[in-house]
Amino acid sequence: MEEGGQDDRAVYIISVAAELAGVHPQTLRLYERKGLLRPARTAGNTRRYSNRDTERLRMIQRLTHEEGLNLAGVRMIVEMEDEIERVRQRVRALDSELNRARRRLREEIDRLREQSRPAEIVPRSSVPRLRVTVRRQPEQRGPLPMGPAE
Repeated sequence: MEEGGQDDRAVYIISVAAELAGVHPQTLRLYERKGLLRPARTAGNTRRYSNRDTERLRMIQRLTHEEGLNLAGVRMIVEMEDEIERVRQRVRALDSELNRARRRLREEIDRLREQSRPAEIVPRSSVPRLRVTVRRQPEQRGPLPMGPAE
């Protein structure tokens, strides 16, 4: 589920979360001290666990009992999974930003296309010709004066 969804709502007290995960409540406290879990806290400082927390508890149990990892190894895996989730969130954010930029670019291209109409081609025969004559005084040297024909 996405961040802030049903999986992240902290609703279970420690005894219920422990029962759902198949562990003793003291084990949850140990996992929290080791940094493997971070349950939410109420105003009265009571731990509350979410569905995501109980899934993590099940994963920790599987890694320690079935795979034979110690808690240090489990902690490394938990930290890597947390980092992967942060990267996934960043990728989703960048993907959204890229899609917005593409939309803005398409809109700008469409706007520019509407603004610029193709130039009219005018036949050469309809353009008046200019006649230029050069007047030079016999004794004059230097640049040639130019002007319209008389």
